[in-house]
Amino acid sequence: MDTFIVFGNPIKHSQSPRIHELFAAETGIHHSYGRMLVPLDKFELALRQFFDMGGLGANITLPFKEFTFSLCDQLTERASLAGAVNTVKKQPDGTLLGDNTDGIGLVSDLQRLNLLHQDSRVLLVGAGGAARGVILPLAAYCCKVVLTNRTFLRAQELIRFYHHLDNISALPLDCLYSQEYNLIINATSAGILGDVPVLPASLITPTVCCYDMFYQKGDTPFIAWCRQQGVRRCADGLGMLVGQAAYAFLLWHGVFPSILPVLETLRAEQST
Repeated sequence: MDTFIVFGNPIKHSQSPRIHELFAAETGIHHSYGRMLVPLDKFELALRQFFDMGGLGANITLPFKEFTFSLCDQLTERASLAGAVNTVKKQPDGTLLGDNTDGIGLVSDLQRLNLLHQDSRVLLVGAGGAARGVILPLAAYCCKVVLTNRTFLRAQELIRFYHHLDNISALPLDCLYSQEYNLIINATSAGILGDVPVLPASLITPTVCCYDMFYQKGDTPFIAWCRQQGVRRCADGLGMLVGQAAYAFLLWHGVFPSILPVLETLRAEQST
């Protein structure tokens, strides 16, 4: 049985097992890591069975991050502030510690790519678990963050969760036409279905930078659409994935693995 795992639905596309295989090879730490497709109504049972049978750590991907928040016995500060969990660690006393490494993974990747600056005006598209994990780290970087979502009520609810911050706001999709942004981040799951979030094409100018938290071999649907609008600087979420995985590995083992060599290996494997 794998002692570490990633849960999600869908999950077939996930590169997490390969990433953790590379981390284990680099560090010499035994780290058997698998993946599990979980029916939407069976997640809590699957998670508890995994840990009851000897599992030590789990990563959580869509659509279970917000639900996992309620299943953990303890939370790190960043998970508590996010209201969502993407990493779970079984502690020596058997209790479950929830963490959220998405935000630090995203910000570190945006810094690596030189796409984020302290005065950046950022449009964050989506209001689910992925957005929850990254909105606070973006705000803490002194960006001006505007949240939008197809169901605007969810965006408003998320903004109320961070009511104490004055650099986060929300706008409905039909009020975005006259806005300008330095960076647009797609935090929706639209790409998994081959779709693109519904955004005014006027937002996608040659000077804006676009980042998709989704990733796949070749351009994601969102990035392909952005390139069609003339955007010159685009990136997918593979670097974020490796970054958040490295911080999960650190939580589990107390060792921080290298990010860049693993990312380069994955890019090379994607190109073959």
